[in-house]
Amino acid sequence: MEQINVMKLRRFNLFMGGLHFIQGILMLILAKTVIQTIAEFQPTITQIYLTYNTTTQSLETAMKTLFQLPFGVLVSVFLFLSALAHAIISLPKKTNEIYNRDLERGVNKFRWFEYALSSSVMIVLIATLFGIYDIGSLLLIFVLNALMNIFGLYMELFNSGKEKSKLRWGPFVYGSIAGLTPWIVIILYMIGNGNYDMVPWFVWAIVGTYFVAFNTFPINMILQYKRVGKWKDYLYGERAYIILSLVAKSLLAWLVLFGAMQPS
Repeated sequence: MEQINVMKLRRFNLFMGGLHFIQGILMLILAKTVIQTIAEFQPTITQIYLTYNTTTQSLETAMKTLFQLPFGVLVSVFLFLSALAHAIISLPKKTNEIYNRDLERGVNKFRWFEYALSSSVMIVLIATLFGIYDIGSLLLIFVLNALMNIFGLYMELFNSGKEKSKLRWGPFVYGSIAGLTPWIVIILYMIGNGNYDMVPWFVWAIVGTYFVAFNTFPINMILQYKRVGKWKDYLYGERAYIILSLVAKSLLAWLVLFGAMQPS
C-alpha cells in the first residue's frame, strides 16, 4: 500500500466528514427553527405489556407512554455520528495510524462500529415513520441492524489475508439475514391496511432508496473479496464505502427528515 494513497484517503475522509457535518447543521437548524412541522413531529414511544384484569380474570394487553422521540434532532445526530467517525480516523495521529495499519490487512473496525451505531439510529427513525412505536420492537430493530454491521466486521477479520478459495462467507450470510429482518417488519406495517393508494410518496421513496443503498454495500464487499478489477486493491473498496456512505446517508436523511412533515 503506497503512502500517497493513504494520505489521499485521509484527506478524503476529512472532506466527506465535513460534508456530513454541514448537512447535520442544516438539518438541526431546519428541525429546531425553520420548519415548525418537523419540530412538532415527535412520535410517542410506548411500552406494551400484559396486565391481569381482576373483573374478567384474564390477561389483557395494556400500553403506557414512555417519552416523545425528538425526531428532527435525531436525524441530524445520524449525520453527526458519521462526521465524528471520519474525524476520529483522520485527525488524531494514533487512531489514524490504527486505521492505516488495519487497512493494510483488509480491515476497517472504525467503519463497522460507526455503521452499527449511525445506521441503527436511522432505521429506528424510519420505523417510527411506518407506525412502529413500541419500545420493544424498536430495540430489536436497533440491535438486529447493529449486528448486521458487526457481522460485516467479522467478515473482514475472518478473511484478512486469505486467498479467494479460502474465504469464509458465513458472517456475510448471517449479517444479511440480520439486516433484512427489520425491513420485513417495517414492510409488514406499511402494507398492513392493504390501501396502497393512501401510502405517502416519501414512504415509497424511503423504501426504494434504502433497498438500493442496502444492496450497494454488500455488492461492494463481494467485489472486494472476489478481487474484481480495481477492487483488487482494498483501498479502492474503502473509498467506495466512503462514497456510498455519504450518498446513501444523505438521501435517506433528507427523505426521512421531510417524511416528518407527513400529516398527523
